[in-house]
Amino acid sequence: MASTEKAGYNRFLLLVAGLGGLLYGVDVGIIAGALPYLEATSGLNAGQLSIIVAAVLLGSVISTLFAGVLADWLGRRPLMVLSGLLFVCSIPVIALSHGYESLVVGRLLQGVSAGLIGVVVPLYLAECLAATDRGKGTGIFQWLLTLGIVTAAVVGMYFSFRVEEVAKLGNAATIFAFKDKAWRSIFWVSLPPGILFVIGSLMVSESPRWLFRRGHRDAAYAALLRSRTKEQADVELAEMEQAAVAEKARTSTGTQFKESLLRRKYVIPFVLACVILACNQATGVNSIIGYNTNILLQSGLSDVQAHWGYVLFTIVNFLMTIGGVLLVDRKGRKFLLSVGTAGIIVSLLCTGALFHLTEKLRVDSREALQSMVGAGQKVALLYDEKTAGTLLDASGDAGKAIRNRPTSLVVIYSYGDFRAATKVARSDDKSATPIEITRESCVPANKVVAFFSNPFSNLNAARSAPLQIDNALITPVPTTHNGWLVAISLFVFMAFYAIGPGVCVWLALSELMPTRIRSNGMSIALLLNQAVSTTIAAIFLPTVGKHGYSTMFFAFAACTVLYFITAAVFLPETKGKTLEEIEAHFEGATGRHS
Repeated sequence: MASTEKAGYNRFLLLVAGLGGLLYGVDVGIIAGALPYLEATSGLNAGQLSIIVAAVLLGSVISTLFAGVLADWLGRRPLMVLSGLLFVCSIPVIALSHGYESLVVGRLLQGVSAGLIGVVVPLYLAECLAATDRGKGTGIFQWLLTLGIVTAAVVGMYFSFRVEEVAKLGNAATIFAFKDKAWRSIFWVSLPPGILFVIGSLMVSESPRWLFRRGHRDAAYAALLRSRTKEQADVELAEMEQAAVAEKARTSTGTQFKESLLRRKYVIPFVLACVILACNQATGVNSIIGYNTNILLQSGLSDVQAHWGYVLFTIVNFLMTIGGVLLVDRKGRKFLLSVGTAGIIVSLLCTGALFHLTEKLRVDSREALQSMVGAGQKVALLYDEKTAGTLLDASGDAGKAIRNRPTSLVVIYSYGDFRAATKVARSDDKSATPIEITRESCVPANKVVAFFSNPFSNLNAARSAPLQIDNALITPVPTTHNGWLVAISLFVFMAFYAIGPGVCVWLALSELMPTRIRSNGMSIALLLNQAVSTTIAAIFLPTVGKHGYSTMFFAFAACTVLYFITAAVFLPETKGKTLEEIEAHFEGATGRHS
């Protein structure tokens, strides 16, 4: 009877871990389905939408920096509860929002929650599960993380069907109202996993190792007994006591610790880990997930087709993650990372080339648009076939060459020293709302924001400067065939990412970091990882608006070349090796006199 209870508790621990992974995946994936409707109804420009997408990553950067400290101070279980509560609180903040600031705050809360979950749940599992179950626990966390992304995509798909049905009515006001309701509902649907995670976290025990380090020996022993037999609990408690004695002896002076940080055999794996994590985000994976529906829309697919494409994209991620988990201990980390990054490079180059086929026909109608809108304070421009024809006729032979094709328009504009980009509008979108160009969407409200936007700007001059159209970029909309080719190339990207970096990068990181610098080293490397991801998300839409998707995908491919070289040439194979053997490898590789 007792063994049945312990097995049931261990399964419950895995369930709570899975809910944490599910919540993390929802955090990452939910914006992709909601973004097209948020973009259509919020009146926000491309820069503001990029910040809303990137806010999750920024919040994750902030919380990752302090997650280890908070986990040591509050305890693992309270921090899990706190991370779930932050996610639960973020949903009404976003779903009831009627302005840019509250959307950013809500997304920041989601990011803080995701960052805490990404650190504390794996840490809690490592300290609570028996050695035989730790691999299973990490696998379930990663597996349900991808399931969370799939869930978010399916929710987005459902509302895409609903929007299509409403669009058949042909009433622009009704379509607008339903799109506004759609993105809010998508966020509301993500609330139940957060509530379940909070409830589950309240029902599990605190980490026995955290309790022991806090001097609560009896409580730690009781926590061990919930998931282990008495004999196993006695052995692990004895190991904790031995480790505590050894650690005390090792850190009685600061000399040895200082020396360990300065020796090359510790610096080299630390630098290697940082490069791998930075390059992992430089593949563009988070932005490709977050902007996936928008990418597919601009590749030539319809709204419903783009949402279907995103659902298939997430299913590929989910299924290939299972394959990666099964192969990682058979083929090794180095092999899977090398194969994965090679496939990523090829798929990114193909995606970039497909977008380049139409983006090379892009024309800039800034002079025609400037004369059309003047230098007013506020412009509302409906980009339909008639407006497109007027602008293209004024753009010479290049414009006339794409005169009879559906096109998209993005406007880069400025007031004084500040620039902004509009959302992308398609001439064949019958339910489209006018493009809005306003001073408020471009010029910062105060000097603090102005400094971070442009440190050398003159805010006062910008508040009275005339509207300047810097670019009015018109691009032919690709065919549906082209759109599905882009979708397939992104499926290939996701497959290679999931089976290689998706599964291996965190495992390789934890194995590379030497024991003496593991906690600090992993925090710094993870912070760098999140910082790169946040930067890419923030610049994605403005860069695409100015230079096109092809430029962005080619840049991702170039960064992944560095990733491939690092994995194939410099990364040692860590499969089947103890941490001590890995440390010895770097000592031997860098010389005995370091």
